[in-house]
Amino acid sequence: MNHAYLPLEPAWYRRAISIPASAKYKRLWLEFDGVYRNSYMWLNGRFLGGHYSGYTSFRFDVTDFVEPDKDNVLTVRVDPTAFEGWWYEGGGIYRHVRLIETDPIHIATEGGVFVSASVPDVGSGIKANSTLDVQTVLSNANNKATEAVLLSEVLDSMGAVVAQSHATQSLTASTQTLLTQKIPLKSATLWSLENPYRYTLRSTVLVNDKPVDQVKTNFGVRTIRFDADRGFFLNGKQVKIKGTCNHQDHAGVGIAMPERLMEWRLERLKEMGSNAYRCSHNAVAPELLDMCDRMGMLVMDENRKLGDTRERLDEVVNMVKRDRNHPSIIIWSMCNEETHFQGTKHGAAILNVMRDTTRLYDTTRPVSCAMNGGWFEPGLATAEDIVGFNYYPEQYDRYHKEHPKTPLYGSETASEVLSRGIYTHQQGASGYFGDKPKGYVSEYGVSKPGEVQISERTWRAIAEREFMAGSFIWTGFDYKGEPYPYGWPCINSHFGIMDTCGFPKDAYYYYQAAWSGKPTIHIMPHWNWTGQEGQEIEVWVHNNCKRVELFLNGESLGVQDSQPNQKLVWKVKYAPGKLEAHGTMADGKEIKTAVETTGEPAAVVLEADRTKLTADGVDLSMITVKIVDDKGRRVPVANNEVTFNVMGAGKLIGVGNGDPSCHDSDKSDKRKAFGGLCQAIVQANKTEGTITLTASSPNLKSATVILQVKK
Repeated sequence: MNHAYLPLEPAWYRRAISIPASAKYKRLWLEFDGVYRNSYMWLNGRFLGGHYSGYTSFRFDVTDFVEPDKDNVLTVRVDPTAFEGWWYEGGGIYRHVRLIETDPIHIATEGGVFVSASVPDVGSGIKANSTLDVQTVLSNANNKATEAVLLSEVLDSMGAVVAQSHATQSLTASTQTLLTQKIPLKSATLWSLENPYRYTLRSTVLVNDKPVDQVKTNFGVRTIRFDADRGFFLNGKQVKIKGTCNHQDHAGVGIAMPERLMEWRLERLKEMGSNAYRCSHNAVAPELLDMCDRMGMLVMDENRKLGDTRERLDEVVNMVKRDRNHPSIIIWSMCNEETHFQGTKHGAAILNVMRDTTRLYDTTRPVSCAMNGGWFEPGLATAEDIVGFNYYPEQYDRYHKEHPKTPLYGSETASEVLSRGIYTHQQGASGYFGDKPKGYVSEYGVSKPGEVQISERTWRAIAEREFMAGSFIWTGFDYKGEPYPYGWPCINSHFGIMDTCGFPKDAYYYYQAAWSGKPTIHIMPHWNWTGQEGQEIEVWVHNNCKRVELFLNGESLGVQDSQPNQKLVWKVKYAPGKLEAHGTMADGKEIKTAVETTGEPAAVVLEADRTKLTADGVDLSMITVKIVDDKGRRVPVANNEVTFNVMGAGKLIGVGNGDPSCHDSDKSDKRKAFGGLCQAIVQANKTEGTITLTASSPNLKSATVILQVKK
């Protein structure tokens, strides 16, 4: 496995921080959401400490290190040369850093508030009476005891107070105190996939009737349950988990992914019909979990490594305390594919410690592991609340029969390797069609006679078994590194349902047909096969229709009845023109789609996902760049180089094209199209105005898009 063949070197950061004189009697904290990795921090030349993990959040109490009313110099050394995974992991300070100021009497900065909800009767699954269990940790950094009042107010989505409780507590000097409150919440709106409703707990600490600290915590009211025979239930309703696994890099920006890009990627997954996200194989940015809460996406939150040492348990505690208020999270995963331990008693003993440690901070979610073996041994499976299968669907029935009381799910499935827009029947590698010299794998997938497409076979194994709670496909997006089944010149994975730019491969439409419930019909491949006239082309139609009829240049090629979760296949002798599929839905409605033989490239077209941006220095627009013919049709074999020019209140922060063997810089102002597509990412400045992006290519008509930037 490689890390995209990119060089990694230690780096130093230095930043002056202005601390006002008013901070003299406050507590100050530096909080890092993620630094990759082996980081060491100094403030004003004094060593603060270090943190080895590249994924977990951490903080330092810097109260005794700062000099108020002066510029204070923060120095950070980061060394990413030691890997944690086998994929591209990047390096440096890639998540948010913040300076937190509190009163000596304050709510603890790490896991200070935890809200869990009990719902005795979910009723209709929309509204239900609930009781909130609120745990708040108060810190007294003074050297004398202090009496404080904790006011906990529940706000609805409009900001109105709908419930509250207050408690008076004597706080011992230089220690922390846990306060527990029970707050009835009548007719609570339940958090669901369709209506991801969130409440806010406003926690205020008062001393001598004056507020000294306040924290707002978003949470949701919902119930989850895993059943060994019927799968997963949300608010009493059976829900099939339709998830994807994902790493945290994207074309153009690497692992330092802006928040809008995270949101854009979740939108692409939801459009496909996905309802779940596995954080593979590490704790993710807190903002991503906020988005899953807000957008209605279930989450499998995953710890990096199995272990019961202090360092490994600290990582678990960090993840659980940081993330436990997110209603989207339904599973705590302790590890992924621990092949040396997963089938052993030693592994079970370690997991018992990790599970018990997790339950000290949250008992409302099951503890699991993503295992690729050892299920039938006295190992991890004996210590899990629910058992995860990485692959091996042929073992589902056996395990369910031998362990009928244990809930099961596909913690990682499919791993189908495909390169967007590549349709060859040449032998590639490891049983796949492909172009090995170029590092491409065909979208036709496996090359074994009679072999069913991997995505189809693995999802049917889940869909046809009620006892399987669902699955997480490997992966939603391609990522740098792990270029199986090849190596160089390929530099990124082929596993994604979408490429590194988020452009859909054909498998995307298989899952959309199977998952989304939206009428779907899609033809594969494209219809530009110059020089192959009269030769047989294998045509796939992904659909969720009752029947489909295929036409070539108006002539019917036959009607086929559709089966759930299966594609339809025709053998078609190629002739230029229009290949069209007419699908009839179960209700009699007709849907259509077509692919056409295009002309030569004639123009560049720009499509912005958003044209109105916020002038905050981070908001962005995802620009899809298409090479089209003189009729405006995307040319699926075009590879023209496009040059970008940005003027005004923004900048170009990255480019990409999804080509797994492209070695061009993601920070260039140029990028070749791959399969007629490339991508530009434009970010707003902090000043209002307009951004003008122009894309040009030799001998093609240029294109311009204008973005509005406002406060």
